[in-house]
Parts: sequence; structure tokens; C-alpha cells
Amino acid sequence: MRYVDGFVLVVPKKNRAAYVKMAREGGKMWKKYGALEYVECIGNDLNPNMGPGHPIMNFPKLAKLKSNEDVWYSFIIYKSKAHRNEVNTKVMKQMTKDMEKHKNMKMPFDMKKMCYGGFQSMVDM
Repeated sequence: MRYVDGFVLVVPKKNRAAYVKMAREGGKMWKKYGALEYVECIGNDLNPNMGPGHPIMNFPKLAKLKSNEDVWYSFIIYKSKAHRNEVNTKVMKQMTKDMEKHKNMKMPFDMKKMCYGGFQSMVDM
């Protein structure tokens, strides 16, 4: 079964263009090193009405979202967890090299408001 790295993060609206640029570069790198898919999604329906009796946690509450921020959901798909580990080892090596070139680069999002985890596919249709 395929393996997925999932992310939820908060990006200030003023940094949207910088984040998209960084995401495009990241996507190219992950795909270059073997990721099957790389997807970045910006929230636009974050308070769905599930009706009475269906209490759910919404993304703005989960992310402690401010009015000047957007919540993003992103994921990268791999063949397996082993494949993910191989790809991420190569990506991290490349990123370390790239960070040397851009020592003073500021991230366009708050790392403290980022959530990440690896997920084993259970239903994959």
C-alpha cells in the first residue's frame, strides 16, 4: 500500500506568493527524487455545516487561525514507507546543500503552527 506524508500549516496571507514559490520548488525536488505525487492545497471551505448532532473540529480552530492567515493542507505520496524514507533522505541532503546558499532565508510560514506525520494507506482506490 502507498504511504503518505501529510501536513497542515498556517501561512500569513501576505506570504502566499512566497509560499507558493517555495512549494513549487519543493514539489519539483520531491518528484525529482521519486515521490509519486506532491499536492499543496489552500483552505477555502473551512467551516462546513455538518448539521446538528455532528460536532467536528474545524481547521481554523485546530490551527488557531488568525484573520490574516490561511490554512494549508499538503501531502506527498510514495510507493511505501521504505520508498518515502529513501526519497526523504535524498531531499533532506539536497535541502541541506540549498540552505547553505540561502543562510538568511526566512520561512514564509510559522513552523510552530505546522503539523506533520506519516500515514500508511489503508484504503487506496
